[in-house]
Amino acid sequence: MPNPTRTGRADRPNASLSPSLSLSSSPPLFSLSPRARNGTRCRRGSPEMDGSGSWDAIDWNQIEDPRPRRLGQAVKESMDDFLLEDEAVIAQGHGVVLLNIREAGTLSVTNFRLLFVSQAKKCVIELGTIPLTTIEKLNDDVKLQPLPHLSDKSRPRELLQVIGKDMRIIVFAFVPKTKQKNEVFDALRRYTKPANLWDLYAFSCDPSTIKNDSEPKWRLLREYFRLFRKSLPQFRGAEEVSLSNDWWRLTRVNSSYSLCSTYPTELIVPRSISDEDLFQASTFRSGKRLPVISWCDPGSGAVLARSSQPMVGLMMNFRNNADEKLVCALSSRTTGDKGSPRKLYIIDARPRANALANGAKGGGSESSSNYPRSEVLFLGIQNIHTMRDSLSRLRDYVDAHGSISSNGTPSAVSVVGDRRNRGSTWGGGNLNSMTSFSSTLGEWLNHIQNILVGASWIAAQIAEEAATVLVHCSDGWDRTTQLVALSCLLLDPYYRTFSGFQALVEKDWLAFGHPFAERMGVPTVAENGGSQYELLRQPSLGNLSSSPSRNALGPSGPSSNASAQSQTSNNSSPILLQWLDCISQLLRLYPSAFQFSSKFLVDFMDCVLSCRFGNFLCNSEREREQSGVTNSCRCMWSYLADLRASGGSFHEHYNPFYDPVKHNGALLPPAAALAPTLWPQFYLRWTCPIESQGGDLESQWHAMTKKYAEAMKAKDIAELRAKDIKMKMESVKQELQREKHASNTALATAQSAQRENAAIKKAIESIGCTIKFSTSGNQEDRTEVLSCSLRRGTDVRDQEDENGGFSVSISAIEDSLVSEAPGDHFCESLCPFRTREGCRWPDAPCAQLGSQFVGLKANFDAFDRLSIQDCYFGPE
Repeated sequence: MPNPTRTGRADRPNASLSPSLSLSSSPPLFSLSPRARNGTRCRRGSPEMDGSGSWDAIDWNQIEDPRPRRLGQAVKESMDDFLLEDEAVIAQGHGVVLLNIREAGTLSVTNFRLLFVSQAKKCVIELGTIPLTTIEKLNDDVKLQPLPHLSDKSRPRELLQVIGKDMRIIVFAFVPKTKQKNEVFDALRRYTKPANLWDLYAFSCDPSTIKNDSEPKWRLLREYFRLFRKSLPQFRGAEEVSLSNDWWRLTRVNSSYSLCSTYPTELIVPRSISDEDLFQASTFRSGKRLPVISWCDPGSGAVLARSSQPMVGLMMNFRNNADEKLVCALSSRTTGDKGSPRKLYIIDARPRANALANGAKGGGSESSSNYPRSEVLFLGIQNIHTMRDSLSRLRDYVDAHGSISSNGTPSAVSVVGDRRNRGSTWGGGNLNSMTSFSSTLGEWLNHIQNILVGASWIAAQIAEEAATVLVHCSDGWDRTTQLVALSCLLLDPYYRTFSGFQALVEKDWLAFGHPFAERMGVPTVAENGGSQYELLRQPSLGNLSSSPSRNALGPSGPSSNASAQSQTSNNSSPILLQWLDCISQLLRLYPSAFQFSSKFLVDFMDCVLSCRFGNFLCNSEREREQSGVTNSCRCMWSYLADLRASGGSFHEHYNPFYDPVKHNGALLPPAAALAPTLWPQFYLRWTCPIESQGGDLESQWHAMTKKYAEAMKAKDIAELRAKDIKMKMESVKQELQREKHASNTALATAQSAQRENAAIKKAIESIGCTIKFSTSGNQEDRTEVLSCSLRRGTDVRDQEDENGGFSVSISAIEDSLVSEAPGDHFCESLCPFRTREGCRWPDAPCAQLGSQFVGLKANFDAFDRLSIQDCYFGPE
């Protein structure tokens, strides 16, 4: 078969360029009255509705786009901010109203999902956004009937109803008299039921970007080694690995899927059974799904095995020696032990009547007389069709009586007097609807309880009696998988961790061939390698449930009849959902026994239904290997692990109450405790979003933890700021101390300089010189100037100019201005430096001697003639 890579898919037509899906690029104008606008939210929640639910709140300002459309081109609004990687818009409608919450926005059909973006708030509305493969039915002929107390103004209604496999029923209202509804509906009808497996969004990614840590076969082999309590060799040659002990061995007789096409390549079987015996035993079981070991206890030798129904015929008289030998070997004590074998329980998950009816087709159930020390029990679990119909009725009732309903009317509990009925009405209907609800809910919970009781009983026999239990139903891949996987979860605490949950799902659901493609209604590959879509290629039109509780919706159009007829060939069924529901019940009973939370189970189910990843495509390991999904599609386990890593230990997938020490053994709930309740996190999240999380301790803990983390973060920030402010205050205090010290030093220096300047001035004036002080230092005078500039220190600042200089000018008075003094002649006569030319002061050598006062050049003989008294120097 061709390799389903991008090269192999290049020849397929590009659906996004289909001429039949072209749209106008200009959205028609649309508005809501204030009453409707007040009821819109970006997050799913109960809007502030007035309870009317009528179309009076909607005003169509423009019913048709006058601008012409371009043919052959799919027009897309700029949606890059809302699209995932490799997601492309195929069809689009503008001014669409999500009637559940009366929110206006843009409705886009992409190659992955139906995307609804709020027109006012520009955000994705979760309620109106659903993956294409999660859509179960479409209905374009919805008759919305007004409630009795409202008037019908006969407004035009262009409605499209979308029913999801995740308990969602949503209704979109389109602008009347436009082609938007038909274009969106045609795109949905085409892409929700693709003809080829490789048309799914999971194959749209670039294979070169896929990083797989290990293949599913290798992970299954690693789990087998864990069961045997042995270490897996480091090399990757799985065909060279041998595994065995005193009781069991690993066989690769199915390496080419010649033994059983829906079983994995590696099987655990009793050590005393040869491969030839396995081939002979497989002919006696439906689909050749012979008894093999799913879980074993190396300590006690207890075994949990699985198979399909035996082909005993209508009279239950056909036997097979190899099959009887194989089943007896499962319950043997040890290899070669001739003592009495351990107790063998053969669990038939079906009702006894159904098992006997299968005898007409060659099937049936075992006879305890053919298997030593055996006991055959019937659990009475119904078939896939009963489960599907039960969930459909529950979905209809929850939608009709939730706080958010597909008819746009909240159904809060309100009691209104009704004389005509001589009683009261509840939620828009008679109180007898409570009886209908009890019947609908009780029917679904009864199915959940049967699975819980059966699995708990199986786990108890293995844990307490060390017995061997063989479980089967008709084909051994639906009810058998539910019971076996749930029993393993109860027996082995490893399966209650994230890594163990993955190993359990890959072992009992994927490796042992649960038909995910059939149960989810997606295409798979045929035996010859081509594409097949056997059971769900019926029109995707569907009528609303005939449940009397859905009184707000009228009868559907003629298209619903064809869908009802094709419904009989529908093999889709919520088998995996029931198993997860059972785990949620155990989480309620044992809140500290599981590492994962209920939110993890919800996200896990959503990932499976979305078909965004390749793990759960096709019906068996062989088909996934043929289609190459491992190398062509991304892995869901890596996505969930990255999601948890992004949130750390406080991520909502973690169970905050998990205590592995407290529950390190088997969980054996008593029958009285196995009274299930509705799983609100999954079933009520769309219709009762507030109530679905109201009683969830995990959600409350995560909310409190988030607030605590935010408070601690704010506290740390505040402490850092306080510490920083304290350090700045200390720094400022030290700076102030330094400034104060410098100020005191400058003040003392200034006072000392002032006294010195006064003394120098008096001394200089006494020798016949004048002294002037200035800040500029530029003096123009007729006198001969002797100047000296004194620069102030850095610690003393001038008030007028801190960069300016301080100048002292000393001027000698000219001879014409001063009368000749006798002292001058005395000086000349006594001067030792006198020359023939006379006194040459201040150029004379006497003037070159340094002054002890201010460093000026002076005539010391003149000072000698002075009579300097102490009065020149004032007291200090």
